[in-house]
Formats: sequence, structure tokens, C-alpha cells
Amino acid sequence: MSIARHDSSSILSQAVEHGNTVYLAGVVAKGLDKDIKGQTKEVLDEVDRLLGKCGSHKSKLLQAQIWVTDIRNRAPMNEVWTAWADAKNLPARACVEAKLADPRALVEIMVIAAK
Repeated sequence: MSIARHDSSSILSQAVEHGNTVYLAGVVAKGLDKDIKGQTKEVLDEVDRLLGKCGSHKSKLLQAQIWVTDIRNRAPMNEVWTAWADAKNLPARACVEAKLADPRALVEIMVIAAK
């Protein structure tokens, strides 16, 4: 089986395709001056872009891992997630509080999807 890597840097690939599975790296917002809802929307827009580049879609999500820097931001993050997610095809998901690499980042999301 072939492996395709997309949007690679010196330390990671933003997306990796292997067989019929797409693995995304953790995605954080670039607009770190935004609130949790703004950052979540930006992250999910990037998830959409990367999945599309790999021939997948949010309706094919298998798993999502979400890190928030303050668990009190879970509810507003979930408002954006719920509006974005395909309600008939929800992934297995975890959401935990964690310190992120950039202290201005409020949320990071990593997903695995089928093609």
C-alpha cells in the first residue's frame, strides 16, 4: 500500500494517506488573537481543507481528539463543533484539557477519517 504525505514541514506532515485512511496532524488556528469559537472555526476550516485534499470529508470522520487549554471552553468549542459536524456520522471523540505549545492557542484538533 502506498503512503502519501501532504503539506510537510521539517518535523511533520499535516496529512498522511495510507490505504483508505487519512490521518491529520493536530491543527491549531493561525489567528491566535481570536476567542475559542473563532479559533475552533478556523481549525475546522483547515480540517475541511486537508480532508478534501486527501479525497475525504467530515462525514467520513472515524476519530477526533480535541485539546482545549481551559476545560471551561469546552461548551463554546462544542457549539462550533456541533454546527460543523455531520450529525449523522459523528466520530468517536475525546476532549481533554491540556497545555498547548503556543500559550495563545486555545484549541487543537486531530482527526482520522476514511477516504
